[in-house]
Order: sequence, then structure tokens, then C-alpha cells
Amino acid sequence: MKSFLHLKNDDSKVVGTPMEVVIGNMFKLDIWETLLSSMRIGEVAEFWCDTIHTGVYPLVSKSMRRIAEGKDPVEWQMHTCGMANMFAYHSLGYDDLDELMKEPKPLYFILELLKVQQPSEYNRESWALSDEERLKVVPVLHGQGNKLYKQGRYQEATQKYKEAIICIKNVQTKEKAWEAPWLKLEKTANTLTLNYCQCLLRMEEYYEVIEHTSDIINQHPGSVKAFYLRGKAHMEVWNEAEARQDFSRVLDLDPGMKKAVKRELAVLNGETEAMAGEEAKNLSIHLPGPEKLPLINYWNDFVGPMCLNAPSARELKCWLCCF
Repeated sequence: MKSFLHLKNDDSKVVGTPMEVVIGNMFKLDIWETLLSSMRIGEVAEFWCDTIHTGVYPLVSKSMRRIAEGKDPVEWQMHTCGMANMFAYHSLGYDDLDELMKEPKPLYFILELLKVQQPSEYNRESWALSDEERLKVVPVLHGQGNKLYKQGRYQEATQKYKEAIICIKNVQTKEKAWEAPWLKLEKTANTLTLNYCQCLLRMEEYYEVIEHTSDIINQHPGSVKAFYLRGKAHMEVWNEAEARQDFSRVLDLDPGMKKAVKRELAVLNGETEAMAGEEAKNLSIHLPGPEKLPLINYWNDFVGPMCLNAPSARELKCWLCCF
């Protein structure tokens, strides 16, 4: 179902995109399913809802506001669920929503039902899928992302990988950590995340690559690809020592990567030598040699006659250069 929502600070008409609610799919604010199911197409109705039904509204509101700001509505939930994310940082990022979370209040919702579609009539987003459907769609999204990457369409590829990661993480949260089913999902999630990082490298988002690969390395210190991609990212932002350390770790874990690492180190060494040469050139321009300093004339003409026990011009010149 599609409808417009209007609240004091949240109005989907301002965004221009109607809310979509999938009936029976455990939407966070399930009271909306009940309300919309009682309406006719084209009807506008106002509903008063007690706090028992509105406790999680701040989480829904945050996603709506991110859409209005042109941001990804689910990116902030990429690594944890909404509740876990909130408790981890103690804030939803909006003062009024934080206050509403601390002290829930009854809310009025004005809903306008625009359209009703059958399950076969629309393309469902990942949040609207069951766990079984999510697991089935992951390899499809993975393949689509790989194809887009090969075509050089990196931004589009990141969206496919990100959607697949979200599907995996949603299923993984229901498994016990570090047990076999969880580990299987973790392996898939890491593969997708590293593919995502490859796109980010092409897009020159180096610090984000370092962040994601470091997360993987902290949990899985044997990930060769994570070290390799992080090394490349460190190299691009001129973290020379960190890059060499990561490439060294790649060789420790997989000697078969020697050729690839050698190629990257050759680039790094070339850039290091070029930078050193440039610095030396700049130094020679700004700091002339002693033979170019007019110290002898200055000493003989001005200082010498004024000092009874003055050192020789050669002594003064050497002292000034060393200082």
C-alpha cells in the first residue's frame, strides 16, 4: 500500500515519495498496517495512537528524515539493527526524536491511501523480503554487482553489494554468533564487503576502504584480500609505513600474492623516490649553499672593524651555516 504521512516534523508529501507498507511483513510500526487496511483508495483519515503503538516511531522517523535529506535511509543500520545502533551511540541524531524516545507520547497520524497493489504487481525491496527470500536474492545481487563492476559502473555496483550485505546482516542477526550458520553468513558478508571496497577504491574513497577493511581484519585477521585492499588504500593516502606493513602481511598469509605485491611496492617505491627528488629540489631552491652567502663582504665591511677580538670571516661563515 502507498500512502502519505503528515506529522508536525515529518511529512512525506514534502519529500515527494509516498511511504510503502507491505501488509503482513512485520513493519516496525505495525499499527499503520491496521489503519491503512481500514481505508479506501483516495481516503484521507486522521488517527490518534496511544504510546503502546508509537514507541518505535522515532526509528521510523529517522529513516524518513534521511530520505528527505537525500541520504540512504538504511545506511545507518548497515552494521547493526536500529535499536542496537541507538543504544550504541545514545542518540538518533535528532534532538526531538531522542526526546520522544525517552518519553513516548501519543501521536496523531494523517494518512492518505493512494494505491493498493498485489504481491505480484511490484518489486519488493530487501526490507520487505522474508529471510528465505533474502538468502535467494543475495547471489543475484552479487552477480549484478560483479557485472556492473566489470563495466566500470562502480557507483551502481556499490548499491547492489550494499543491498546484498543488508540482506545477509538481517538474516545473520537471528543466528548465534560464531556458530556454523553465523560463520557461513559472515563469510558471504565479508566477500560482498570486500567487493564493495574494490568499488570504493575505484571511486577514490580511500578512507572508507580503510575503515571497512580494518573492521574485517579485526574480526578475521587472516583475510588476505582485506590486507591487500587496505594496503592499496594506505598507499593512495600516503600512509607509506602502513601500506608496507599490510603488503608484508599479505605475503605472510599467501606467498602466491608475491607478483601482485611486488607490482604495488614498485609503484610505492617509485612514488617515494619521486617525492624525495621533489623535496630535494625544493630544498636546493630555498636554501642556497654556503658559497652563495655574501658573508665575507658583510664581515669585512661592517662587523670586523667594530670588533677587537672578532673571529675570521671563515669562522663566522662556518658557524652561520651550521646553525
